[in-house]
Amino acid sequence: MDNTRLRRLRWRCRRGMRELDLLLLRYMDEAYPAAPGSEQAAFEQLLSLQDPEIVALLAGRRRSDDAALNALVERLLALH
Repeated sequence: MDNTRLRRLRWRCRRGMRELDLLLLRYMDEAYPAAPGSEQAAFEQLLSLQDPEIVALLAGRRRSDDAALNALVERLLALH
C-alpha cells in the first residue's frame, strides 16, 4: 500500500473525539498494515460512517448487518 493512501487513511481516523481518534489511530498503527484485505476493507467502511454511528457500534448500542464490520469492532475493542 502506498504512503499517500496510508496518510489519507490516518487523516480519516482523526474524528475530533479524542477517545475515538486514539482508538482508530492505534488500530491504524498497530494492526492495519498486517491485517488481511477483508479487515482493511471493513476498517475503511467503518471510517465512511458518521461519528455517532461509529460510537454506537463501539459502545455496543448497535450492530451492523455486515459480519466483517462487527468482527472489526471486536478487534478494535480488544486493542483498547
